[in-house]
Amino acid sequence: MARSSAPAGAWPEAVEGWPAIRAWRKAQRASLIAQRLAVPRAQRAAWNEAITARLGELLRPEGPLRTIGFYWPFKGEYDPRPLMRALHGAGLRLALPVVVQRAEPLAFRAWWPGIRMVPGVWDIPVPAESEAVRPDAVVAPLVGFDARGYRLGYGGGYYDRTLAALPAPPLAIGVGFELSALGTIHPQPHDVPMDLIITPERSIRPGRAGMEAEGGTP
Repeated sequence: MARSSAPAGAWPEAVEGWPAIRAWRKAQRASLIAQRLAVPRAQRAAWNEAITARLGELLRPEGPLRTIGFYWPFKGEYDPRPLMRALHGAGLRLALPVVVQRAEPLAFRAWWPGIRMVPGVWDIPVPAESEAVRPDAVVAPLVGFDARGYRLGYGGGYYDRTLAALPAPPLAIGVGFELSALGTIHPQPHDVPMDLIITPERSIRPGRAGMEAEGGTP
């Protein structure tokens, strides 16, 4: 499979074969998470506000997306909870992902402020008991990403399996910080690209030369 070219010195010029790519991804994942956790709290808060503003423009209550799958923040990720509360108050239906079985697609359970939560995989809170829903859009956290829309996650492949398994794929929105940008993640056939990636500085639409101007429509 042909791979995207990368700036010299940013990563190995050629990473061939799934074992080598998996090892490269593991190293990148550890480095990017460490960088994210080292960001000062005030800087992360400013980035969160910028992403919230961009997402809020996209997920307008009067828009066509009525059920939105979010996530509970983990290891310094963008925190969507303030936006989740605002969207719920505006009448949108929200959901959180649940690992029902390892190495299988995620399920999405309805979420609302005050719902009882219990520890899930990696002790990330999930709704204790609520109905399963099918989201119109899924907001996924990014450990890393590239301009083609491919996402580097935590290595479990849950979002890829989920997006590939749904009969009517939702709008896939990746959210993360610019420090997570990579020239390529060396995508494989099982990797499913995001439809849109949002950072504090820009919105990236794969297939449209990468990015739109800051302040433009997401």
